Amino acid sequence: MLVVAVLVPIANLLVPEGHPLHLSDYAVGLTGKIMCYAICALAMDLVWGYTGILSLGHGLFFALGGYAMGMYLMRQIGRDGNYASDLPDFMVFLDWKTLPWHWTVSDNFVAQMLLVVLVPGLLAFVFGFFAFRSRIKGVYFSIITQAMTFAAMLLFFRNETGFGGNNGFTDFKRILGQPIATPGMRMGLFVLTGLTLIGFFLMARAIVASKFGRVLQAIRDAESRVMFTGYDPLAYKLAIWTLSAVMCGVAGALYVPQVGIINPSEMSPAASIEMAIWAAVGGRGTLIGPIIGAFFVNGAKSWFTQVVPEFWLYFLGALFIAVTLFLPQGLIGLAARLRGRRGEEGA
Repeated sequence: MLVVAVLVPIANLLVPEGHPLHLSDYAVGLTGKIMCYAICALAMDLVWGYTGILSLGHGLFFALGGYAMGMYLMRQIGRDGNYASDLPDFMVFLDWKTLPWHWTVSDNFVAQMLLVVLVPGLLAFVFGFFAFRSRIKGVYFSIITQAMTFAAMLLFFRNETGFGGNNGFTDFKRILGQPIATPGMRMGLFVLTGLTLIGFFLMARAIVASKFGRVLQAIRDAESRVMFTGYDPLAYKLAIWTLSAVMCGVAGALYVPQVGIINPSEMSPAASIEMAIWAAVGGRGTLIGPIIGAFFVNGAKSWFTQVVPEFWLYFLGALFIAVTLFLPQGLIGLAARLRGRRGEEGA
């Protein structure tokens, strides 16, 4: 991860165009986007791979963080929009006269960054408290999380909510008063995303190696035994669930300025299911596996949608079936098996 964060900027900025090692702006943007997805895959691994909670609603937390950042970026446009108004263009088009109440602090960068953390975290805490207290688990919990993100998607599609409706937010121009489309800003966001991914990985590794992490794994393997030994699973599950939601919110906030758009499609159930696929393909319960899975699946998606777009969904379905039947430990498990065979042959 550190190599990617260091070498990609060098290959883009210092290696001249036409050189075999030069990376285009498109490749840099794609890598930055995938690193945001990798943060979500890591968050999914903490709740699913280490705690046994399969969430099909983490796309909602990702989108909420993205919308919090998008609101700030829309206010940064100022009067440079198509209607030369202090209001975002979509509000002028819909004949809004003033900003709605939830846009009150949208021009304050610090306040919006706090909302990136607080909104997904608070929603996850409230939802998780009632769900875990009611001892909802397994497929029932997965269905409820999917219903939650689908309901939120329908809400954000409505124009009267003040989130841009179907089109969402786009046409960003500045961040912190600086042009957002410059090579320097683009590379700065890329490096920040890489460092955030590394920071979250180190944090996750410290968590799973601690007593707290061992309790999470015990909950995954035998929750009733954990209760009988005097631990309260509710507090542990709620803590890791809320943390994973915050991680997705931060990923969404880093995603939006690099991709240049956020809309309700990021909340679709399919987006959340893809996060589970990244974790499963890479190898859940390994931390590094889901990150590799996010890069592998999204890299394949980029290639397929350019070369043979009609086969992408077939490939994704076949990949998930193959992992489920033959590679339950994902790509990390496959690599471990190959290393084991080479060791036996060498012996």
